[in-house]
Amino acid sequence: MKLFWALMFTVFYCGYLSQGQGVNSTLSARPSVVNIGCILTLTSNVGKITKLVIQTAVEDINSNPAVLGGTKLNITFLDNNSNGLLWIIEAIEYMETDMVAIIGPQSSVKAHTIAHIANEIHVPLLSFSATDPALSPLQYPFFVRTSPNDMFQMAAIASIVQYYEWKEVVAIYVDNDYGRSGIDALGDQLAISYKAPLKPHATLEEVKDMLAQLAALMESRIIVVHTYAYMGLEIFFQAKSLGMTKSGYVWIATNWLSTIIDTIGPLSSDVMDNIQGTITLRTYIPDSEGKRKFVSRWSDLAKRIDTNSSLGMCTYGLYAYDTVWLLARALDAFFKQGGNISFSRVPIHTTGGLNPYSMNVFDGGKLLLDNILKTNISGVTGLFKFTSDRELYRPEFEVINVIGTGTKKVGYWSNYSGLSVVHPHSLYSTHLPSNHQKLYPIFWPGETRQTPRGWAFPNCGRQLRVGVSIKADLNEYVEHVLGTDTFQGYCIEVFTTAIKYLPDDVRVTYKFFPFRDENSTELVRQITEGVYDAGVGLIGITNNRTKMVDFTPPFMESSLVLVAPFRERGSSTWSFLRPFNARMWCVTGMLFLTIGAAVWILEHRVNDDFRGPVRKQIETIIWFGFLTFFSASNNDNTFRIVSILGRLVHMTWLFAIIIITSNYMANLSSILVAQHPSSLIKGIESLVARNEPIGYLLDTGSTARTHLIQQLHVQESNLIPFNNMEDFAEALRDGPNKKGGVAAVIGYSIYMEQFLSTHCEFVTVGPELSRIGWGFLRCQMQF
Repeated sequence: MKLFWALMFTVFYCGYLSQGQGVNSTLSARPSVVNIGCILTLTSNVGKITKLVIQTAVEDINSNPAVLGGTKLNITFLDNNSNGLLWIIEAIEYMETDMVAIIGPQSSVKAHTIAHIANEIHVPLLSFSATDPALSPLQYPFFVRTSPNDMFQMAAIASIVQYYEWKEVVAIYVDNDYGRSGIDALGDQLAISYKAPLKPHATLEEVKDMLAQLAALMESRIIVVHTYAYMGLEIFFQAKSLGMTKSGYVWIATNWLSTIIDTIGPLSSDVMDNIQGTITLRTYIPDSEGKRKFVSRWSDLAKRIDTNSSLGMCTYGLYAYDTVWLLARALDAFFKQGGNISFSRVPIHTTGGLNPYSMNVFDGGKLLLDNILKTNISGVTGLFKFTSDRELYRPEFEVINVIGTGTKKVGYWSNYSGLSVVHPHSLYSTHLPSNHQKLYPIFWPGETRQTPRGWAFPNCGRQLRVGVSIKADLNEYVEHVLGTDTFQGYCIEVFTTAIKYLPDDVRVTYKFFPFRDENSTELVRQITEGVYDAGVGLIGITNNRTKMVDFTPPFMESSLVLVAPFRERGSSTWSFLRPFNARMWCVTGMLFLTIGAAVWILEHRVNDDFRGPVRKQIETIIWFGFLTFFSASNNDNTFRIVSILGRLVHMTWLFAIIIITSNYMANLSSILVAQHPSSLIKGIESLVARNEPIGYLLDTGSTARTHLIQQLHVQESNLIPFNNMEDFAEALRDGPNKKGGVAAVIGYSIYMEQFLSTHCEFVTVGPELSRIGWGFLRCQMQF
């Protein structure tokens, strides 16, 4: 660094000696001419356009004496097409010409170098195209950015990514201050899964190799390109040749692409074919009379560049025009405040002591800088003023979609309203609802309007290693055919069928590997360690596992149930009494007597059949209830009912008889046809109350055991693990009174159904306790 500054100031000093200038140079407070500089890349289209625009702005200002009170601007240009040490020497010599301000440079990289010099000589540096967020006013106080910071452009891109609910992006950028700082700003807003830097002058082969690597290794199909124009088009050309501009990809280009379209459009059909469906941004400049007048002048002005020129106006040109006017207004305020154009030779101090190097420092630089930052103008770009952090007021962008032979505006972005389909200016005075974010439909790569999902399996040229969880006694779900690489079962069919329905761009090859792990925990661990890429089988989706791996939606669910021994209740001599319990038989008998008594009360005064001796009348009351129950009619006329109320009671009783007999016959038929198992255990509550041991299968232990202890408050000492379902049967037969025996076992229904199909002496009891989903899994992506 010392060598660099020594070289700078040696050239600086020698230049002054050759010119024979004195120590001080003082001009009048309101000079006739003020020297300003402009540093551009004149070989670029933007450089050619902005040079002409700046010259036009100077002419407009000089033609109007009211702007600077008769003072003229004298501008000189420096072409910064050189690189390295030569460029630094040229810049030092150029800035030794007593200029009060410099417009430019056009490049963010070179702005870092010149801004250091501007700080030393107190000359404001106004750049309309150096958008690098790292050009901070804290580090470069005399650097003034007169166009929106790339920080806002990256925020707009992040809003687009979040609007479509994509999780991550891949960033391609030029590996210099401009590219790195822009992508760092993007990384502050969203997750970048991979950063792909390119040398500023990367070859076509280097670009192609980088893209091939992205296609092979990266899952994300959202690609953000932040480079220079010449490199950006080469990236799209190579991407097209590699099939990376087809359906499923999303390409987002920063404003370099919209600048190309604005300046040299219409582009050739081949170039347009390469960028079909791409999203790009353009700085939004509201329509105004000043903008319309200036743009209408451009067709005539452009002929100064080349009579055959078809260069169009871009946003950089409009900001360049307003930058000159901003400087003119600030100079006018500077002179009105008594500012004086004077320069002083100031020695430079280094760590080694006082050295004979000196610089020409602008005495009024600080005052002019303050006036630049405080000046507000209404220019061709609209309201032109700075915020307290020295950024342009209300940065706004248009969201552009490349379609066919042109482009379509699909929305806007501002740091106030986010994404919208109306002009941002109309939203500043309104209350924004939470769901106001919106864009018009976009035409995506591959000629589709269906929003891409944003990711695909990387085409890395190798098979996915899929671990297959093998469970004992559950061959109908997963089975490994011994001696072969073949797997079969319900889970395998679900997996292979799902793969068949995947689009071609995400379909992958895979190979199954048997993995015998009864509780699946070891398989999950090995997937996290990269031994396997995915897992298939009956793998329970639990909270702990979802923190380690990503699961598919469950393809099957199962409930936690309790299984216990039962005693069989079949048919017997007294089976005819079993349809009703004792209480029901008592209620039915009481109804016989009650109905008989009610009818007797209503009939004995008017009906001779209900009269006679006391014994006969008691017999009549008892006999009437039973007779009507078994005959359901009175065709024999044994008892004739004549009163209206009596007939009403009799009709109600007949209706009750139909209900009672129907239920009795249904229950009796069921008892006689089927064997009804029953158990003394009615549910988990009865086991907890009696403090009896409960068995569980290790395969579901992580969830079943936790549920029993935490939710159902079962004592841990009462839980007995088993390795397989055959151990279940032996423990259940032994019972809780024998060592190693249990009163019941708990497990998920998918296991218990398999167990009960071969052990008919056991039955499920009580309600379902909880449910779990079974899914496939893969290594969790880190965002």
